[in-house]
Formats: sequence, structure tokens, C-alpha cells
Amino acid sequence: MLSTEEKKQLKVDNKKYIWPPFTRIEDYFNEEQLIIEEGEGCSLRDIDGNSYIDGISSLWVNIHGHNREEINRAMIDQIEKISHASLFGQSNIPAIKLARKLVEISPEGLDKVFYSDTGATAVEIALKIAFQYWQQIGAKNKTKFISLKNGYHGDTIGAMSVGDINLYNKIYQPLLFPTIKVESPYCYRCPFRRLWPECDLYCIDQMEELMQKESYYIAALIIEPMIQAAGGMIVFPQGYLTRVRELCTEYNILMIADEIATGWGRTGKIFACEHEEVRPDIMLLAKGITGGYLPLAATLTSQKIFDAFLGKDEEQKTFYHGHTYTGNPIACSAALASIDLFEKDKTLENLQKKIILLKEKLRPFSELSHVGEVRQAGFMVGIELVKDKQSKESFSLKDNIEHKVILKAREKGVILRPLRNVIVIMPPLNISQKDLRELVEVTYQSIKEVTAREN
Repeated sequence: MLSTEEKKQLKVDNKKYIWPPFTRIEDYFNEEQLIIEEGEGCSLRDIDGNSYIDGISSLWVNIHGHNREEINRAMIDQIEKISHASLFGQSNIPAIKLARKLVEISPEGLDKVFYSDTGATAVEIALKIAFQYWQQIGAKNKTKFISLKNGYHGDTIGAMSVGDINLYNKIYQPLLFPTIKVESPYCYRCPFRRLWPECDLYCIDQMEELMQKESYYIAALIIEPMIQAAGGMIVFPQGYLTRVRELCTEYNILMIADEIATGWGRTGKIFACEHEEVRPDIMLLAKGITGGYLPLAATLTSQKIFDAFLGKDEEQKTFYHGHTYTGNPIACSAALASIDLFEKDKTLENLQKKIILLKEKLRPFSELSHVGEVRQAGFMVGIELVKDKQSKESFSLKDNIEHKVILKAREKGVILRPLRNVIVIMPPLNISQKDLRELVEVTYQSIKEVTAREN
């Protein structure tokens, strides 16, 4: 139990020493900040003893709830053996076991695992592998990448280059390499002013036209399967992902599936690609891979791609990339325990009823005067707030409406996180139906109360 003086000092030191990510510093200084001390199940407790429903899975990573004994035990058991052993020129048992398991549960054709530590590094690895692959099989012309507008793939230089969140990337444009951007299937704000399903995936026709012209130069296309997460929870129309896979095959372009946010049951299946039985050439995993316990990422590739890196010493086909903590045995042990819990808890089976419940509870949001659209893919939800429902005019940065909503939710015992004008709901998969109802009801009331002032 922390003393009153210790709590006071922590609050002072937090603002004095911490530089928080993705946070307007003035807000951070002017507002009371949560300092989390404990977690259990889907609840978090701060140093003042207040309890909150973790409505965003601690930034989309927690799968089975906080403080799971099975994952705790797996990590402790591994620590008692060895905490880290480099994968440079050697290997370790958990890394081997996890690689095998990832290949077994991933879409067919993904046979090799390259470890790293975050989603962004998994992206960087994928881009470098795709580039080097074509160079080493004689297609040196293939150096460009296609990505979708509104996409987000991380904050490192390569990841930002294939991303398209102007708010995040604008200042860094001189550092980024040029990529080819195509319109995303953002049906609510269709850039072609068409309506689904009458449009018959018109945006895919535009992508094909571009591929016809540029395929000679294109190394790979990177895409978040089924839903663009950080771009605003933009859910793809049925059949879109299938057509993307078909086009990549037809025009000899590698398909990179970024499952960093969409993987590990978030969309109702273990990986989002499974919804349309899509087999990417490269797949990226991170976030929930360890159940939300330790940083770990993996870039999975086909045997065909891997074979292009084989050769004699003088050919210099080696993939010169690596991270100090690549394949860390504690992180890999946590990941193995997390994967085991999917079967033990029947996580995906039990999730289906909760997905239906969530859909039902979300229906009333559309009636709110400042909710433009509610988007859901399994347990991934985005509620887009608008200043004017008819014109779809967005709130300005100055309005700061989304920040006011999450503060109101916090007062009511729920932690949320916005994506600009989109309020995100993404709880741990094992959340109880009772807590799920409370999470949605608090979100509804918070939006209603805050936006009522805008009428």
C-alpha cells in the first residue's frame, strides 16, 4: 500500500520526467493523470484505488485479461532457466517452439518466422525483405510499394512511408521515401461518391488500373486485412480483401498482410485473413502475440521468399537485419502460454456471443445527433463523431471533442482512447458480458453528455 506522500511524489515525478506518446503535452500537464498500479481480468486500478474497465485492452494488446496465472507462470519458469539468449548464430527453446506454433496456426504457405520486438519493426523487416527478394531474383526494377490511404503501419521511417495518417506523418515527409497510395474502401466517406454495394467495389477497379500501369516497378502491397485500425476503424466491404489478393497474384506483386492490430482474435477469428481465406506472401504479427505481457513481433514469409536469400558467401544474399532482443525466450514463453489459452478458455468460441451482444448494444449510438457512423469488425469498434450529421462535417482539432469524451468516460470508470474523431472500443476478448454491457453503456452516455453541449 502506497502512502499519501508516495502517491503525491509519483504524480509529481510522472509529469516531471515522463514524455508521453501521442499526447498533447499541455493536456498532460493541465489534467490529472492516471497512474496504474494493478490489473486483474479486464479491470485496472490506479494508485488512488479507483477501478476502471480496460476498454482498449491497454492499447489493443491484452487478450486474456490482466494478471493471468498461466502466462505469469510461463514467464517465471523461463526466467528461472534463462532470461535472454541471443538469436545471432544460435537459438533458444521457446523461440523454436513458438516459430513452429506460428507456422501451424497461420494461413497456409507461411513457413518462416523472423522475430523482432514491435509492430513497426515487423513492418520494416517486411519492406526490406520484399525489396531484397526482387533484387536477388533478378527483378531489380521492382522497388516501389503500394499502400492504402488512411492506413497506419507504425512510426519508424519505413512504416510511416507506407502509412497515410497526415496528422502523424506530415512533419516527417522530408525523411520518408515515396510510395504509391490508393484509395481505401472508406465507404462512409467514399472519395468516389459511390455507395456500397451498388458501387461493386469501384475502388478496386482503380487499384487494378494502377497495377496495370505500374506492376513492373511494384515490389509489394501492404494492407491491414479487413479493417484499417488506427486510420479510424474503417471496415472493408465483403470481398475487398479477396480481390486485393487476386490482383497481387495477377500482377506479380507480393502481398503483405499487416495483422498487428487485427490478429489474435480481434475480428472473431485468430487472424483477419481467415475471413476470406486469403493467403498473404508475408504476414506481420505483434501487439496481442504475448497476450499483452511483453514486446514481441514476428514477420512470417513463404519458403519461396526465404529461398531467395540462400547463396554462396560471395553472392552476399544474407538478410542483414536483426535486433538485440530478437526471439527473447521470456517473451516467446509468454506468447506460447497465450496461444495455449485460446484452446483452454475456448476464447474464439466464447467470443462469438459477445460479438453479437456488442453489435446489439451499439445500435442506439446511430441515433445520437453527433454520431456519423458506427463500425464494427468482431471486437474492434470505431464510433465516428461528426459536427453535422447531414454534411458529415468533422469536429475540428480545436473542438477536442474526442478528448472530452474519454475524460467523461474515465469519470464513469472506463478507459477509452480516441483516433481523432473516432472513439474506439476494443476490450480484452475474455471480458464478461456484464462488463461489456457497462463498457458500451458508459461510452454511450459519455458521448451523449459531451456532444449535447454542441447542439
